[in-house]
Amino acid sequence: MERKWTHMMFAVAGVLAAWILYLAGDWIWGFWGRPDSRVVTTGALLMAGTAAVIAWRNQQLFTLASEVTTELSKVTWPTRQETFHATVVVIVTTVIAAALLGIFDGTWAWVTGQIFKVH
Repeated sequence: MERKWTHMMFAVAGVLAAWILYLAGDWIWGFWGRPDSRVVTTGALLMAGTAAVIAWRNQQLFTLASEVTTELSKVTWPTRQETFHATVVVIVTTVIAAALLGIFDGTWAWVTGQIFKVH
């Protein structure tokens, strides 16, 4: 089961690399004129495909990726309710911190105003 996800991970990485290489090639070529889309696309697909196949055939890298997918299958993700409660805690903590910092800033501004008699 995990091997299926490992193969999928290499395929998705190849597609993502092709997209990034296409954008980079289009951007770089754009400095010298209007890029030929077919050439940029073909180059991006060839480079990304070659890199993906080389990475996929690398036994050390494939084993590492398999171990990562195995470990990710053991992760327990928070429920919607746990995520909601954690979000509320973060928002309340942020509001309290902002209020305390605002009070400190106002007090400090008043104190420095009294010291330097700023009008």
